[in-house]
Amino acid sequence: MEDLKERVGKKLKERREQLHITQREVAAALGVAQPVYQRFEKGIYECSYAQLAALCKLYDVSADYLLGLSDY
Repeated sequence: MEDLKERVGKKLKERREQLHITQREVAAALGVAQPVYQRFEKGIYECSYAQLAALCKLYDVSADYLLGLSDY
């Protein structure tokens, strides 16, 4: 069974690729190193509330979408 970190990671990667943005660009927008953001996508690290909010703005999606609770 997929856990929340893995689900969020898949959504982050999916949306980033849809927008043709690199991990390095997203990491810079969040103020973290690229390997840290990579671990978010791999479901190894959880992002903070502030980072989740920033990702929602950057990706133009709701937190529910990133959490896998809605389709948009």
